[in-house]
Amino acid sequence: MGHGGDVITELTTDHREVEKLFTRIQELPPGDPERKRLADQVTMELVRHAVAEEEYLYPAVREHLPEGGPLADKELEDHAAAERTMKELESCEADDPRFDTMIMQLMAEIREHVADEEANLLPRLREVCSQERLEELGEKVRQAKKMAPTRPHPAAPDTPPANKLLDRGAGMVDRLRDTLTGRGKQG
Repeated sequence: MGHGGDVITELTTDHREVEKLFTRIQELPPGDPERKRLADQVTMELVRHAVAEEEYLYPAVREHLPEGGPLADKELEDHAAAERTMKELESCEADDPRFDTMIMQLMAEIREHVADEEANLLPRLREVCSQERLEELGEKVRQAKKMAPTRPHPAAPDTPPANKLLDRGAGMVDRLRDTLTGRGKQG
C-alpha cells in the first residue's frame, strides 16, 4: 500500500486491493492453508489503512464537513468492529471451524464500510477540500501506513493524539514479529 495521488485515490486504491484479496480467499477451497496466509495479508493491509484513516482522514472529516464529528465517530465504530473480528480471526488457522465464519464476517463488515465511505464520506470531502489539501492528506496517509501496526490492537486509542504516539511503537513491534515469523510473505 502506498500508491500516490490524493487521499481519496490512495484510500480507494487500498479498497480495491483488499477486495482482490477477498476474492482470492473466496476462490480457494475451505481449509486451504493459503486462505490463512491471505487473511493475514488482508489484516495487515486493513490495519495499516485504518490507522492512517484514524490519524488523518477522520480528523479532516471533523474539521471540514458539517456534522463531521458524528460521521467520523460512525467510521471509528466500523473500524472497531472490524478490528475485533480481525483479532479473533488472527487466532484461527484455515482448517479451524471458526475461520470461514470470521472471514465472511470480516468481508461483510469491510464491504459495507467501503461502500458507505465511497458513496458518502469521500465525495463530500472532495466537495469541500481543495485539491492541494487532498494531496497533502494523501501524503500523510502514505507516511502513516509505512509506520502503522500490522496486527489488530482493539484496545488501542483510535483518536489523536494518543493514537499517533502509540501506533508508531506498536507498528515497530508488529513489523519485527512479522519479519521473525514470515507473516504476510508470499507463499
